Amino acid sequence: MRCVLLVPVCFLVACAGSMPALRPAAPAPAPSSPGVSEQAPRAEAVESSEAASTEEVARALSTTVEVARLVSGGSSLRASHLGFLGTPSRAAALIVERAVQLVGVKQLGRVDRSVPDDCSGLVRLAYMKGGIDLVNHGFLNGENAVSAIYRRAKDRGALHQRRPRPGDLVFFQETYDRNRDGKRNDGMTHIAVVETVELDGTVTFIHRGSKGIARSRMNLLFPRTHRAGQSGPVLNDFLRAASKGQRAWLTGELFVGFASPTL
Repeated sequence: MRCVLLVPVCFLVACAGSMPALRPAAPAPAPSSPGVSEQAPRAEAVESSEAASTEEVARALSTTVEVARLVSGGSSLRASHLGFLGTPSRAAALIVERAVQLVGVKQLGRVDRSVPDDCSGLVRLAYMKGGIDLVNHGFLNGENAVSAIYRRAKDRGALHQRRPRPGDLVFFQETYDRNRDGKRNDGMTHIAVVETVELDGTVTFIHRGSKGIARSRMNLLFPRTHRAGQSGPVLNDFLRAASKGQRAWLTGELFVGFASPTL
């Protein structure tokens, strides 16, 4: 288990941070189903009583999209693999290409036994395609793969919290109870690869979830919102399932940072 020059690594079944920049002040309602899941439970919205109503969120999102349309000169609102910040490097393009190829794979061992079958294994395989070994710097005592990759990214100045590009790493913390004490004190536990970035700020990333390699979404403009309105698009998927004494948590709430392969 080793990692490259970007942000954290993780195991939705065993992954591992620093505090996210946009950490919400209040919790969101939890679904009743157990286990970590990339798909959103049946709950329609996850806003606290202090947060704006789903209708207000939908209106705010609509405004955000309209501004994006004006800035982009009326171009399509859906970003391609190139995102909306310019063309990615050759390495980043290869990283995304490999991650996309792995979507739907249930077990990484069926593809490559040289990496662990967890979130860190997925990002390692993707980055190998771009000529980057995420863990060749080794591990510190007691360090997991996500933490080791995050440390390397930090040492190389690759970490950032600005708008990501396709191919960037994205780090999450406390996506599961790593030390099994029932508390949210588990540090870096999950890592993924950014696939696309839409003009409304929604990031689609590819990761090794509880059911295999899958896509999930995150929107840091509304980190505590699962869905925009009752039938609007999903802004943040659930990343940590509800458990005893703990509600479910969304991707935007558990976000730590990004890391770029080009830095």
